[in-house]
This record gives sequence, C-alpha cells and structure tokens, in this order.
Amino acid sequence: MGLLDAAVTRHNVLVTSVDNVLNWARLSSLWPMGFGLACCAIEMMATNASNYDLERFGIFPRSSPRQSDLMIVAGTVTMKMAERVIRLYEQMPEPRYVLSMGSCSNCGGPYQDHGYHVLKGVDRVIPVDVYVPGCPPRPEALIGGLMKVQELIRMEQIGVSRADALKKLAEHAQDPRFIVERERKAARA
Repeated sequence: MGLLDAAVTRHNVLVTSVDNVLNWARLSSLWPMGFGLACCAIEMMATNASNYDLERFGIFPRSSPRQSDLMIVAGTVTMKMAERVIRLYEQMPEPRYVLSMGSCSNCGGPYQDHGYHVLKGVDRVIPVDVYVPGCPPRPEALIGGLMKVQELIRMEQIGVSRADALKKLAEHAQDPRFIVERERKAARA
C-alpha cells in the first residue's frame, strides 16, 4: 500500500521515497467524473450507492472535469457526443486517467457492425487506461477497473512516462512469482 511497504525503524521514523508518498496520496483520493451515456450509467450509479460504498476506497465522484482526475466513460458514444468527450477530457488537469466501461464504449458493442452513428471505441478519440468489459458490466467489475487504475497510479514514477509505467505493469502481471501468488490467493478464497 505504498507507505505501508516502507521500512519503519525502532525510533518511529518512516523511510520512503517521494514517489511512494505522492502515489499513495493520489491513489487514495481518486475523484472520478462519470460520463454516463446509456445503460452502463445505471450500473455506475449503483456502484456509487451505499451497497458498494466507493468512498471506502477513497473514490469520491465529482461533477466537474476541472476537479476530476479520472473520467469514466460508460455507454454508447455517438459521433456527435465524441466532440464533448474530447472537450471534457481536455478540461481535466494532469495527471488524468480514463476508464472505458462497457462494450459500447470499448468497441461499439452491438452497434459495431451496423451503427454508422456510433464511435467504434472511445479510444479512437481519447487515450484509455483501463477497459471494463461487459454489457453492462456489474458494479463489481467497475470496482475491479478502479482498482486497476489505482494500481497504475501506484506504479508511476516522477519523470517516467505513462507508457513506460504500463509496460512495467504488463511485465509485472506476467512475472511467474506474481502469477503463483495470485493463484495462491485464489485457492484460499
């Protein structure tokens, strides 16, 4: 958990790096802006309700792009709406992240072949960091996607590009030690 992984001496001195402190603070206070466009928005609203309680993860939804660091695109993005998605993305301060939720925003969904008015994936207009599959995805899947965004933030370093951080995360996911540990945790559950 960032700071909790740091070494603590007998004199209650916490030894860590600036990267760990900044990343811990950022991942513990994500402020997503929901961009709900279709039926996925209902599942996103359910995730924000009391049954799932996103605030326990430090995730507090905002309605303004200027206060947000995460955009959740949930639902069908039409060609007309793509311009607004770009505008809202550009209004968000750096560092900013995008989570694409649902089949329609990931790849066009059921409109992929015959919907001339639907964008075939929001990643064609803005960069997407995490994809959550499903039609519509359950709130648990969205929470899993948000945990992936927090994992991306945890791996970032000052002066290192996000592309390098994504490459490092992919290498970490393929590491045999990580896979064995993940399988052990799954067996215990």
